[in-house]
Amino acid sequence: MKRCMIVDDSSVIRKVAKRILTSPEMMVVEASTGAQALDMCAAQMPDIIVVDGGLPDMATVEFIRQAVAIPAVARPSIMICIPQFDLSAIMRAKRAGAAGFVLKPFNRPQLLERFRQLQAAA
Repeated sequence: MKRCMIVDDSSVIRKVAKRILTSPEMMVVEASTGAQALDMCAAQMPDIIVVDGGLPDMATVEFIRQAVAIPAVARPSIMICIPQFDLSAIMRAKRAGAAGFVLKPFNRPQLLERFRQLQAAA
């Protein structure tokens, strides 16, 4: 079973994403801050991380750098979640280790398509 972590200070975004992604093949956990998410990653690294482009406690790029630096069996696929297309933010995130992005608000088809793309690229 794959593990996915949703990191967003919005409980609505976390709940919507969790509802869309939870399945017999995917377990979804939530974190509301970057620090909380990093602690959870150190305990058990998820396969996929969906992280808000505007975390309340740290820069998203810094979160990505720290997450990929945590020793783990496999490196997670990281997707940033941003409110509008911002090429410079996407490129900074990719340089830090992100695999892609999704625009929010998202719907079921959009989020599931991004996940299919991430898994195909992995």
